[in-house]
Amino acid sequence: MLKIRLKRYGRKKQPSYRIVVIDCRKRRDGRPIEEIGFYNPLTNETTVNLESVEFYKSQGAQTSKVVASICKKASNANLS
Repeated sequence: MLKIRLKRYGRKKQPSYRIVVIDCRKRRDGRPIEEIGFYNPLTNETTVNLESVEFYKSQGAQTSKVVASICKKASNANLS
């Protein structure tokens, strides 16, 4: 099963995350199938390819709770 979730990178105490599509059995920082976005919680900078998210969701991928909320905020920002 595919999951759309966060992959942590960055320095200690300064996290930033990539939004990735990955097999659910892989470790958190394992090799992803595709990187589809970026999220920095310190500056609230977000970049998400919503078309890829919808494509993978149509193929049966599940999103984590955090990624779902990030995508929801990004889609609302695109509408306004």
